Amino acid sequence: MNLAWEARADLVVVGSGVAGLTAALRARELGLRVLVVTKDEADGGNTRWAQGGVAVVLGDTPDDSLDRHVADTLTAGAGLCDEPATTAIITDGPEAVARLRARGAVFDPAPSGGRLARTREGGHTAFRVVHAGGDATGAEVERALLAASRDGQVPMLERHVAVDTLRTPAGEVAGLLVLDADGVPGVLSAPAVLLATGGLGQLFQATSNPAVATADGVAIALRSGAPVMDLEFVQFHPTVLYTGAGARGRCPLVTEAVRGEGAVLVDSRAARVMAGVHPLGDLAPRDVVSAAIARHAAELGEDHVFLDATHLDRPTFARRFPTVLAACLAAGVDPVVSPIPVSPAAHFACGGVVSTVEGRTPVVGLYAAGEVARTGLHGANRLASNSLLEGLVVGTRAAEAVAADLAVGRLTERRLAACGPAPTLPAADRDTLQRVMSRYAAIGRDAEGLAVVASVLDVSAVDRPLTTRERVEDAALTLTARALLAAAAARTESRGCHVRTDHPGSDPALAHGLTVRLTPSGQPMLDSHALLARGAA
Repeated sequence: MNLAWEARADLVVVGSGVAGLTAALRARELGLRVLVVTKDEADGGNTRWAQGGVAVVLGDTPDDSLDRHVADTLTAGAGLCDEPATTAIITDGPEAVARLRARGAVFDPAPSGGRLARTREGGHTAFRVVHAGGDATGAEVERALLAASRDGQVPMLERHVAVDTLRTPAGEVAGLLVLDADGVPGVLSAPAVLLATGGLGQLFQATSNPAVATADGVAIALRSGAPVMDLEFVQFHPTVLYTGAGARGRCPLVTEAVRGEGAVLVDSRAARVMAGVHPLGDLAPRDVVSAAIARHAAELGEDHVFLDATHLDRPTFARRFPTVLAACLAAGVDPVVSPIPVSPAAHFACGGVVSTVEGRTPVVGLYAAGEVARTGLHGANRLASNSLLEGLVVGTRAAEAVAADLAVGRLTERRLAACGPAPTLPAADRDTLQRVMSRYAAIGRDAEGLAVVASVLDVSAVDRPLTTRERVEDAALTLTARALLAAAAARTESRGCHVRTDHPGSDPALAHGLTVRLTPSGQPMLDSHALLARGAA
Protein backbone atom coordinates (compact mmCIF):
# COMPACT_ATOMS: atom_id res chain seq x y z
CA MET A 1 0.00 0.00 0.00
CA ASN A 2 1.37 3.45 -0.90
CA LEU A 3 1.36 5.44 2.32
CA ALA A 4 1.52 9.21 2.01
CA TRP A 5 2.80 9.85 5.53
CA GLU A 6 3.71 8.34 8.90
CA ALA A 7 3.76 9.63 12.47
CA ARG A 8 4.87 8.16 15.78
CA ALA A 9 3.57 8.38 19.33
CA ASP A 10 3.53 6.45 22.58
CA LEU A 11 -0.28 6.43 22.59
CA VAL A 12 -2.79 7.00 19.81
CA VAL A 13 -6.27 7.87 21.09
CA VAL A 14 -9.12 7.27 18.64
CA GLY A 15 -11.97 9.61 19.54
CA SER A 16 -12.29 13.10 21.01
CA GLY A 17 -15.15 12.59 23.46
CA VAL A 18 -14.98 12.59 27.24
CA ALA A 19 -13.06 9.30 27.54
CA GLY A 20 -10.59 10.04 24.75
CA LEU A 21 -9.75 13.60 25.80
CA THR A 22 -9.53 12.65 29.48
CA ALA A 23 -7.09 9.88 28.56
CA ALA A 24 -5.05 12.15 26.29
CA LEU A 25 -4.73 14.85 28.95
CA ARG A 26 -3.69 12.39 31.62
CA ALA A 27 -1.20 10.71 29.26
CA ARG A 28 0.32 14.09 28.49
CA GLU A 29 0.63 14.82 32.22
CA LEU A 30 2.49 11.53 32.59
CA GLY A 31 4.98 12.54 29.92
CA LEU A 32 3.74 10.36 27.08
CA ARG A 33 3.78 11.38 23.43
CA VAL A 34 0.07 11.26 22.64
CA LEU A 35 -1.90 11.86 19.45
CA VAL A 36 -5.70 12.11 19.21
CA VAL A 37 -7.44 11.02 16.00
CA THR A 38 -11.05 11.95 15.26
CA LYS A 39 -12.94 11.43 12.03
CA ASP A 40 -14.95 14.64 12.35
CA GLU A 41 -14.40 17.98 14.03
CA ALA A 42 -13.03 17.71 17.56
CA ASP A 43 -16.47 18.41 19.08
CA GLY A 44 -18.41 16.17 16.70
CA GLY A 45 -18.90 13.15 18.95
CA ASN A 46 -21.54 11.97 21.42
CA THR A 47 -20.28 13.83 24.48
CA ARG A 48 -21.63 17.25 23.54
CA TRP A 49 -25.18 15.85 23.27
CA ALA A 50 -25.30 14.45 26.82
CA GLN A 51 -27.96 16.43 28.63
CA GLY A 52 -28.59 14.90 32.04
CA GLY A 53 -25.30 15.17 33.89
CA VAL A 54 -22.74 13.15 35.84
CA ALA A 55 -23.96 10.71 38.47
CA VAL A 56 -21.59 11.08 41.39
CA VAL A 57 -21.64 11.02 45.20
CA LEU A 58 -19.60 13.99 46.42
CA GLY A 59 -20.17 13.40 50.12
CA ASP A 60 -22.11 16.59 50.81
CA THR A 61 -25.61 15.10 50.80
CA PRO A 62 -26.48 13.15 53.96
CA ASP A 63 -29.14 11.00 52.27
CA ASP A 64 -26.75 9.46 49.73
CA SER A 65 -23.66 7.25 49.72
CA LEU A 66 -21.30 5.41 47.40
CA ASP A 67 -22.89 2.12 48.46
CA ARG A 68 -26.32 3.43 47.51
CA HIS A 69 -25.06 4.55 44.08
CA VAL A 70 -23.50 1.12 43.56
CA ALA A 71 -26.75 -0.58 44.59
CA ASP A 72 -28.80 1.53 42.16
CA THR A 73 -26.36 0.69 39.35
CA LEU A 74 -26.50 -3.04 40.08
CA THR A 75 -30.30 -2.95 40.17
CA ALA A 76 -30.50 -1.21 36.81
CA GLY A 77 -27.98 -3.66 35.34
CA ALA A 78 -30.38 -6.58 35.93
CA GLY A 79 -27.81 -9.03 37.25
CA LEU A 80 -25.08 -8.52 34.64
CA CYS A 81 -22.96 -5.75 36.17
CA ASP A 82 -19.45 -6.62 37.31
CA GLU A 83 -19.72 -5.58 40.95
CA PRO A 84 -15.99 -4.98 41.61
CA ALA A 85 -15.70 -2.90 38.44
CA THR A 86 -18.86 -0.99 39.32
CA THR A 87 -17.60 -0.23 42.81
CA ALA A 88 -14.19 0.86 41.52
CA ILE A 89 -15.61 3.28 38.93
CA ILE A 90 -18.18 4.81 41.27
CA THR A 91 -15.61 5.16 44.07
CA ASP A 92 -13.30 7.09 41.73
CA GLY A 93 -16.13 9.41 40.69
CA PRO A 94 -15.58 12.27 43.16
CA GLU A 95 -11.89 12.56 42.26
CA ALA A 96 -12.69 12.42 38.55
CA VAL A 97 -15.23 15.25 38.85
CA ALA A 98 -12.79 17.30 40.94
CA ARG A 99 -10.13 16.86 38.23
CA LEU A 100 -12.63 17.88 35.55
CA ARG A 101 -13.56 21.02 37.49
CA ALA A 102 -9.86 21.83 37.92
CA ARG A 103 -9.60 21.66 34.12
CA GLY A 104 -12.24 24.36 33.84
CA ALA A 105 -15.65 22.65 33.77
CA VAL A 106 -18.35 24.72 35.49
CA PHE A 107 -21.32 22.90 37.03
CA ASP A 108 -24.58 24.49 38.14
CA PRO A 109 -24.54 25.64 41.79
CA ALA A 110 -27.36 24.93 44.20
CA PRO A 111 -29.58 27.95 44.93
CA SER A 112 -28.40 28.01 48.53
CA GLY A 113 -24.77 28.18 47.44
CA GLY A 114 -21.77 26.27 48.72
CA ARG A 115 -22.51 23.06 46.84
CA LEU A 116 -23.51 21.87 43.38
CA ALA A 117 -27.12 21.52 42.28
CA ARG A 118 -28.44 17.96 42.01
CA THR A 119 -31.19 16.32 40.04
CA ARG A 120 -32.58 12.80 39.95
CA GLU A 121 -33.03 10.55 36.94
CA GLY A 122 -34.54 7.14 36.22
CA GLY A 123 -33.30 4.33 38.43
CA HIS A 124 -31.68 6.64 40.99
CA THR A 125 -33.01 6.59 44.54
CA ALA A 126 -31.36 9.90 45.43
CA PHE A 127 -30.68 13.33 43.93
CA ARG A 128 -27.05 12.78 42.88
CA VAL A 129 -26.73 13.94 39.26
CA VAL A 130 -24.69 17.12 38.91
CA HIS A 131 -25.29 19.14 35.76
CA ALA A 132 -24.11 22.15 33.78
CA GLY A 133 -26.00 24.74 31.78
CA GLY A 134 -29.26 23.24 32.98
CA ASP A 135 -29.39 20.43 30.42
CA ALA A 136 -26.11 21.05 28.56
CA THR A 137 -23.71 19.03 30.68
CA GLY A 138 -22.08 17.20 27.79
CA ALA A 139 -21.43 20.44 25.93
CA GLU A 140 -19.74 21.94 28.98
CA VAL A 141 -17.65 18.83 29.64
CA GLU A 142 -16.48 18.78 26.02
CA ARG A 143 -15.76 22.52 26.02
CA ALA A 144 -13.61 22.24 29.12
CA LEU A 145 -11.69 19.18 27.91
CA LEU A 146 -11.06 20.66 24.46
CA ALA A 147 -9.83 23.91 25.98
CA ALA A 148 -7.54 22.00 28.35
CA SER A 149 -6.25 19.89 25.44
CA ARG A 150 -5.38 22.98 23.42
CA ASP A 151 -3.75 24.62 26.42
CA GLY A 152 -1.87 21.40 27.11
CA GLN A 153 -0.83 21.19 23.47
CA VAL A 154 -2.32 17.77 22.86
CA PRO A 155 -1.92 17.22 19.09
CA MET A 156 -5.08 16.22 17.27
CA LEU A 157 -5.78 14.91 13.78
CA GLU A 158 -9.29 16.00 12.86
CA ARG A 159 -11.19 14.58 9.88
CA HIS A 160 -9.08 11.42 9.90
CA VAL A 161 -10.91 8.10 10.07
CA ALA A 162 -9.34 5.06 11.75
CA VAL A 163 -9.42 2.11 9.34
CA ASP A 164 -7.70 -0.70 11.20
CA THR A 165 -4.97 -1.43 13.71
CA LEU A 166 -1.52 -2.43 12.56
CA ARG A 167 -0.45 -5.69 14.09
CA THR A 168 2.68 -7.74 14.46
CA PRO A 169 2.83 -11.38 13.30
CA ALA A 170 2.12 -12.28 16.94
CA GLY A 171 -1.10 -10.26 16.90
CA GLU A 172 0.05 -7.37 19.08
CA VAL A 173 -1.21 -3.92 18.18
CA ALA A 174 1.52 -1.58 17.01
CA GLY A 175 -0.26 1.34 15.40
CA LEU A 176 -3.16 2.49 13.29
CA LEU A 177 -3.98 2.85 9.60
CA VAL A 178 -5.96 6.04 8.92
CA LEU A 179 -7.43 7.96 5.99
CA ASP A 180 -7.60 11.73 5.78
CA ALA A 181 -10.63 13.63 4.48
CA ASP A 182 -9.49 13.04 0.88
CA GLY A 183 -8.94 9.32 1.38
CA VAL A 184 -5.16 9.63 1.54
CA PRO A 185 -3.78 6.81 3.74
CA GLY A 186 -1.27 7.23 6.53
CA VAL A 187 0.20 5.23 9.39
CA LEU A 188 0.39 6.15 13.07
CA SER A 189 3.01 3.95 14.70
CA ALA A 190 2.52 3.47 18.44
CA PRO A 191 2.87 0.69 20.99
CA ALA A 192 -0.57 1.55 22.39
CA VAL A 193 -3.90 2.40 20.73
CA LEU A 194 -6.87 3.49 22.86
CA LEU A 195 -10.31 3.11 21.30
CA ALA A 196 -12.66 5.82 22.58
CA THR A 197 -14.93 5.95 19.54
CA GLY A 198 -18.34 6.09 21.24
CA GLY A 199 -21.42 4.11 20.36
CA LEU A 200 -23.40 2.42 17.63
CA GLY A 201 -26.64 4.39 17.42
CA GLN A 202 -26.47 4.58 13.62
CA LEU A 203 -27.36 0.87 13.48
CA PHE A 204 -30.95 2.12 13.77
CA GLN A 205 -33.11 4.58 11.86
CA ALA A 206 -33.83 6.90 14.79
CA THR A 207 -31.24 7.61 17.46
CA SER A 208 -30.11 10.27 19.90
CA ASN A 209 -26.56 9.76 18.57
CA PRO A 210 -24.84 11.95 15.98
CA ALA A 211 -23.88 10.69 12.53
CA VAL A 212 -20.38 9.64 13.70
CA ALA A 213 -21.73 6.86 15.98
CA THR A 214 -21.15 4.04 13.51
CA ALA A 215 -19.57 1.38 15.76
CA ASP A 216 -16.09 1.92 14.30
CA GLY A 217 -14.30 0.93 17.51
CA VAL A 218 -16.23 -2.30 17.98
CA ALA A 219 -15.36 -3.38 14.43
CA ILE A 220 -11.69 -2.42 14.76
CA ALA A 221 -11.42 -4.33 18.03
CA LEU A 222 -13.07 -7.46 16.62
CA ARG A 223 -10.77 -7.44 13.59
CA SER A 224 -7.80 -6.99 15.94
CA GLY A 225 -8.69 -10.20 17.77
CA ALA A 226 -10.43 -8.66 20.78
CA PRO A 227 -13.75 -10.04 22.04
CA VAL A 228 -16.93 -8.05 22.63
CA MET A 229 -19.52 -8.70 25.31
CA ASP A 230 -23.10 -7.64 26.12
CA LEU A 231 -23.53 -6.22 22.63
CA GLU A 232 -27.19 -7.27 22.57
CA PHE A 233 -28.00 -4.70 25.25
CA VAL A 234 -28.74 -1.49 23.35
CA GLN A 235 -30.47 1.04 25.53
CA PHE A 236 -33.31 2.97 23.92
CA HIS A 237 -33.88 6.34 25.55
CA PRO A 238 -37.58 6.57 26.43
CA THR A 239 -38.05 10.24 25.57
CA VAL A 240 -36.68 11.43 22.26
CA LEU A 241 -38.62 14.24 20.62
CA TYR A 242 -41.11 12.73 18.16
CA THR A 243 -40.92 14.67 14.90
CA GLY A 244 -43.16 12.48 12.77
CA ALA A 245 -43.41 8.96 11.39
CA GLY A 246 -40.25 7.70 9.75
CA ALA A 247 -37.86 10.06 11.55
CA ARG A 248 -34.26 9.32 10.61
CA GLY A 249 -30.85 10.05 12.04
CA ARG A 250 -30.19 12.01 15.22
CA CYS A 251 -33.39 13.07 16.95
CA PRO A 252 -33.42 15.68 19.77
CA LEU A 253 -33.22 14.18 23.24
CA VAL A 254 -35.63 15.15 26.00
CA THR A 255 -33.49 14.54 29.06
CA GLU A 256 -34.69 12.21 31.78
CA ALA A 257 -34.14 15.05 34.21
CA VAL A 258 -37.41 16.59 32.97
CA ARG A 259 -39.14 13.63 34.61
CA GLY A 260 -36.83 14.13 37.57
CA GLU A 261 -38.43 17.56 37.95
CA GLY A 262 -41.94 16.08 38.00
CA ALA A 263 -42.98 15.57 34.36
CA VAL A 264 -45.10 12.48 33.62
CA LEU A 265 -45.71 10.31 30.59
CA VAL A 266 -49.26 10.26 29.24
CA ASP A 267 -50.99 8.87 26.17
CA SER A 268 -53.25 10.61 23.66
CA ARG A 269 -56.16 10.25 26.11
CA ALA A 270 -54.12 11.85 28.93
CA ALA A 271 -53.89 8.50 30.80
CA ARG A 272 -50.65 7.86 32.72
CA VAL A 273 -48.37 5.47 30.82
CA MET A 274 -46.34 4.30 33.82
CA ALA A 275 -49.25 3.83 36.26
CA GLY A 276 -48.82 0.47 37.98
CA VAL A 277 -45.81 -0.50 35.84
CA HIS A 278 -42.96 -0.01 38.33
CA PRO A 279 -42.53 1.23 41.93
CA LEU A 280 -40.49 4.20 40.70
CA GLY A 281 -43.20 5.18 38.24
CA ASP A 282 -41.98 7.63 35.59
CA LEU A 283 -38.46 7.39 37.04
CA ALA A 284 -38.16 3.64 36.55
CA PRO A 285 -34.99 2.40 34.79
CA ARG A 286 -34.83 3.26 31.12
CA ASP A 287 -35.39 -0.26 29.82
CA VAL A 288 -38.63 -0.47 31.78
CA VAL A 289 -39.89 2.91 30.59
CA SER A 290 -38.96 2.36 26.93
CA ALA A 291 -40.63 -1.05 26.86
CA ALA A 292 -43.74 0.36 28.58
CA ILE A 293 -44.00 3.19 26.04
CA ALA A 294 -43.62 0.81 23.10
CA ARG A 295 -46.21 -1.56 24.55
CA HIS A 296 -48.67 1.18 25.47
CA ALA A 297 -48.45 2.94 22.11
CA ALA A 298 -48.89 -0.35 20.24
CA GLU A 299 -52.03 -1.14 22.22
CA LEU A 300 -53.49 2.19 21.09
CA GLY A 301 -52.32 1.76 17.51
CA GLU A 302 -50.07 4.83 17.83
CA ASP A 303 -46.34 5.38 17.48
CA HIS A 304 -45.62 7.85 20.28
CA VAL A 305 -46.80 9.15 23.64
CA PHE A 306 -46.45 12.50 25.43
CA LEU A 307 -44.35 13.93 28.23
CA ASP A 308 -46.40 16.39 30.27
CA ALA A 309 -44.19 19.04 31.85
CA THR A 310 -46.77 21.81 31.84
CA HIS A 311 -46.51 22.13 35.63
CA LEU A 312 -43.21 23.97 35.06
CA ASP A 313 -43.53 27.69 34.38
CA ARG A 314 -41.65 29.28 31.48
CA PRO A 315 -38.80 30.86 33.50
CA THR A 316 -38.14 27.55 35.28
CA PHE A 317 -38.23 25.49 32.09
CA ALA A 318 -36.01 27.98 30.25
CA ARG A 319 -33.45 28.04 33.08
CA ARG A 320 -33.40 24.32 33.77
CA PHE A 321 -33.87 22.89 30.27
CA PRO A 322 -32.81 25.45 27.66
CA THR A 323 -31.68 22.79 25.16
CA VAL A 324 -34.96 20.88 25.37
CA LEU A 325 -36.97 24.09 25.12
CA ALA A 326 -35.12 25.20 21.99
CA ALA A 327 -35.58 21.81 20.30
CA CYS A 328 -39.29 21.72 21.14
CA LEU A 329 -39.95 25.25 19.91
CA ALA A 330 -38.05 24.49 16.70
CA ALA A 331 -40.41 21.55 16.17
CA GLY A 332 -43.48 23.69 16.81
CA VAL A 333 -44.15 22.44 20.36
CA ASP A 334 -44.35 24.73 23.39
CA PRO A 335 -43.67 22.42 26.36
CA VAL A 336 -44.96 24.97 28.85
CA VAL A 337 -48.36 24.97 27.18
CA SER A 338 -48.79 21.42 25.84
CA PRO A 339 -47.25 17.96 26.42
CA ILE A 340 -44.17 17.03 24.39
CA PRO A 341 -44.59 14.19 21.84
CA VAL A 342 -41.91 11.57 22.56
CA SER A 343 -40.93 8.06 21.54
CA PRO A 344 -37.98 5.74 22.31
CA ALA A 345 -34.87 5.86 20.11
CA ALA A 346 -31.51 4.07 20.15
CA HIS A 347 -29.33 5.79 22.72
CA PHE A 348 -26.51 3.87 24.39
CA ALA A 349 -24.54 0.66 23.92
CA CYS A 350 -24.30 -1.07 27.30
CA GLY A 351 -21.80 -3.58 25.95
CA GLY A 352 -18.71 -3.33 23.79
CA VAL A 353 -15.06 -4.30 23.73
CA VAL A 354 -14.16 -6.45 26.72
CA SER A 355 -11.86 -4.37 28.92
CA THR A 356 -10.86 -3.86 32.51
CA VAL A 357 -11.51 -0.67 34.46
CA GLU A 358 -7.96 0.25 33.44
CA GLY A 359 -8.97 0.03 29.79
CA ARG A 360 -6.87 -3.04 29.03
CA THR A 361 -8.24 -5.54 26.51
CA PRO A 362 -6.99 -9.11 25.98
CA VAL A 363 -5.00 -7.88 22.95
CA VAL A 364 -1.59 -6.47 23.86
CA GLY A 365 -1.36 -2.83 22.88
CA LEU A 366 -5.12 -2.32 22.50
CA TYR A 367 -7.12 -0.37 25.10
CA ALA A 368 -10.73 0.81 25.23
CA ALA A 369 -12.63 3.42 27.25
CA GLY A 370 -16.04 5.04 27.21
CA GLU A 371 -19.12 3.76 25.42
CA VAL A 372 -17.11 1.49 23.10
CA ALA A 373 -15.83 -0.48 26.10
CA ARG A 374 -17.50 -3.14 28.19
CA THR A 375 -16.10 -2.67 31.70
CA GLY A 376 -19.05 -4.30 33.45
CA LEU A 377 -20.46 -1.04 34.84
CA HIS A 378 -23.68 -1.08 32.83
CA GLY A 379 -24.68 -4.73 32.69
CA ALA A 380 -27.98 -5.27 30.90
CA ASN A 381 -29.11 -1.65 31.25
CA ARG A 382 -27.17 1.54 32.01
CA LEU A 383 -28.16 3.65 34.98
CA ALA A 384 -28.80 7.21 33.81
CA SER A 385 -25.79 9.58 33.81
CA ASN A 386 -23.27 6.85 34.62
CA SER A 387 -21.75 7.20 31.14
CA LEU A 388 -19.92 10.52 31.57
CA LEU A 389 -18.75 9.19 34.92
CA GLU A 390 -17.31 6.08 33.27
CA GLY A 391 -15.57 8.11 30.57
CA LEU A 392 -13.89 10.35 33.13
CA VAL A 393 -12.76 7.51 35.39
CA VAL A 394 -11.72 4.90 32.82
CA GLY A 395 -10.14 7.50 30.54
CA THR A 396 -7.84 8.49 33.40
CA ARG A 397 -7.14 4.91 34.41
CA ALA A 398 -6.42 3.85 30.81
CA ALA A 399 -3.75 6.53 30.38
CA GLU A 400 -2.15 5.47 33.64
CA ALA A 401 -2.28 1.82 32.53
CA VAL A 402 -0.50 2.64 29.26
CA ALA A 403 2.19 4.55 31.15
CA ALA A 404 2.63 1.65 33.58
CA ASP A 405 2.75 -0.93 30.78
CA LEU A 406 5.38 1.09 28.94
CA ALA A 407 7.43 1.44 32.13
CA VAL A 408 7.57 -2.31 32.79
CA GLY A 409 8.28 -3.22 29.17
CA ARG A 410 4.88 -4.78 28.39
CA LEU A 411 4.64 -2.39 25.45
CA THR A 412 7.63 -1.80 23.26
CA GLU A 413 8.31 -0.56 19.74
CA ARG A 414 7.56 -3.65 17.68
CA ARG A 415 8.55 -4.63 14.19
CA LEU A 416 5.59 -4.69 11.85
CA ALA A 417 4.94 -7.03 9.03
CA ALA A 418 4.81 -5.27 5.66
CA CYS A 419 1.83 -2.91 5.52
CA GLY A 420 -0.65 -4.38 3.07
CA PRO A 421 -3.42 -2.70 1.10
CA ALA A 422 -6.54 -1.27 2.70
CA PRO A 423 -8.66 -4.22 3.87
CA THR A 424 -11.56 -5.31 1.69
CA LEU A 425 -14.57 -6.17 3.81
CA PRO A 426 -18.31 -6.80 3.41
CA ALA A 427 -20.61 -3.81 3.80
CA ALA A 428 -24.39 -3.76 3.52
CA ASP A 429 -26.42 -0.87 2.18
CA ARG A 430 -26.78 1.43 5.19
CA ASP A 431 -30.42 2.34 4.62
CA THR A 432 -31.37 -1.33 4.31
CA LEU A 433 -29.38 -2.24 7.42
CA GLN A 434 -30.99 0.50 9.51
CA ARG A 435 -34.50 -0.38 8.38
CA VAL A 436 -34.25 -4.10 9.18
CA MET A 437 -32.41 -3.51 12.46
CA SER A 438 -35.11 -1.03 13.54
CA ARG A 439 -37.90 -3.38 12.50
CA TYR A 440 -36.58 -6.65 13.92
CA ALA A 441 -33.70 -5.98 16.36
CA ALA A 442 -34.73 -2.92 18.35
CA ILE A 443 -36.82 -2.95 21.55
CA GLY A 444 -38.76 -6.15 20.83
CA ARG A 445 -37.00 -9.10 19.19
CA ASP A 446 -37.72 -12.72 18.37
CA ALA A 447 -35.85 -15.57 16.71
CA GLU A 448 -37.65 -15.22 13.40
CA GLY A 449 -37.00 -11.48 13.13
CA LEU A 450 -33.33 -11.82 14.07
CA ALA A 451 -32.96 -14.47 11.37
CA VAL A 452 -34.56 -12.12 8.85
CA VAL A 453 -32.01 -9.41 9.63
CA ALA A 454 -29.12 -11.85 9.32
CA SER A 455 -30.42 -13.07 5.97
CA VAL A 456 -30.88 -9.53 4.62
CA LEU A 457 -27.34 -8.59 5.64
CA ASP A 458 -25.95 -11.72 3.99
CA VAL A 459 -27.74 -10.95 0.74
CA SER A 460 -27.04 -7.23 0.61
CA ALA A 461 -23.42 -7.12 1.82
CA VAL A 462 -20.83 -6.48 -0.88
CA ASP A 463 -17.05 -6.68 -0.45
CA ARG A 464 -15.45 -3.25 -0.82
CA PRO A 465 -11.97 -1.89 -0.08
CA LEU A 466 -12.01 0.52 2.87
CA THR A 467 -10.75 3.52 0.95
CA THR A 468 -13.27 6.15 2.12
CA ARG A 469 -14.85 7.15 5.41
CA GLU A 470 -18.28 5.99 4.21
CA ARG A 471 -16.96 2.53 3.37
CA VAL A 472 -15.18 2.25 6.71
CA GLU A 473 -18.40 3.15 8.51
CA ASP A 474 -20.62 0.83 6.47
CA ALA A 475 -18.27 -2.10 7.05
CA ALA A 476 -18.23 -1.33 10.79
CA LEU A 477 -22.02 -1.17 10.97
CA THR A 478 -22.35 -4.45 9.08
CA LEU A 479 -19.86 -6.35 11.23
CA THR A 480 -21.26 -4.93 14.47
CA ALA A 481 -24.83 -5.73 13.44
CA ARG A 482 -23.82 -9.34 12.79
CA ALA A 483 -22.09 -9.58 16.17
CA LEU A 484 -25.12 -8.10 17.91
CA LEU A 485 -27.42 -10.54 16.14
CA ALA A 486 -25.27 -13.50 17.23
CA ALA A 487 -25.54 -12.48 20.87
CA ALA A 488 -29.24 -11.51 20.68
CA ALA A 489 -30.14 -14.85 19.10
CA ALA A 490 -28.28 -16.75 21.82
CA ARG A 491 -29.81 -14.79 24.69
CA THR A 492 -33.14 -16.61 24.79
CA GLU A 493 -34.58 -14.50 27.59
CA SER A 494 -35.68 -10.95 28.32
CA ARG A 495 -33.29 -9.04 30.56
CA GLY A 496 -32.65 -5.32 30.88
CA CYS A 497 -32.89 -3.61 27.51
CA HIS A 498 -32.83 -6.91 25.60
CA VAL A 499 -36.48 -7.87 25.15
CA ARG A 500 -37.30 -11.18 23.46
CA THR A 501 -41.03 -11.38 22.74
CA ASP A 502 -40.67 -15.14 22.24
CA HIS A 503 -38.86 -15.49 25.60
CA PRO A 504 -40.52 -12.91 27.88
CA GLY A 505 -39.05 -14.18 31.15
CA SER A 506 -35.49 -14.07 32.44
CA ASP A 507 -33.40 -17.25 32.57
CA PRO A 508 -31.09 -17.69 35.60
CA ALA A 509 -28.82 -19.83 33.42
CA LEU A 510 -28.12 -16.75 31.29
CA ALA A 511 -27.18 -14.44 34.16
CA HIS A 512 -23.77 -13.83 32.60
CA GLY A 513 -22.26 -12.01 29.67
CA LEU A 514 -22.18 -13.49 26.18
CA THR A 515 -18.91 -13.03 24.35
CA VAL A 516 -18.51 -12.73 20.58
CA ARG A 517 -15.27 -12.89 18.65
CA LEU A 518 -14.37 -13.37 15.00
CA THR A 519 -13.59 -16.71 13.41
CA PRO A 520 -10.44 -16.96 11.24
CA SER A 521 -12.68 -16.27 8.24
CA GLY A 522 -13.94 -13.04 9.83
CA GLN A 523 -17.41 -14.21 10.92
CA PRO A 524 -18.77 -13.20 14.35
CA MET A 525 -19.18 -16.27 16.55
CA LEU A 526 -20.41 -16.74 20.09
CA ASP A 527 -17.50 -17.69 22.32
CA SER A 528 -17.68 -21.24 23.62
CA HIS A 529 -16.94 -20.02 27.14
CA ALA A 530 -19.78 -18.35 28.97
CA LEU A 531 -17.46 -16.02 30.80
CA LEU A 532 -14.25 -14.77 29.25
CA ALA A 533 -11.17 -14.22 31.36
CA ARG A 534 -10.64 -10.47 31.48
CA GLY A 535 -7.48 -8.72 30.31
CA ALA A 536 -4.49 -8.82 32.63
CA ALA A 537 -4.72 -6.27 35.42
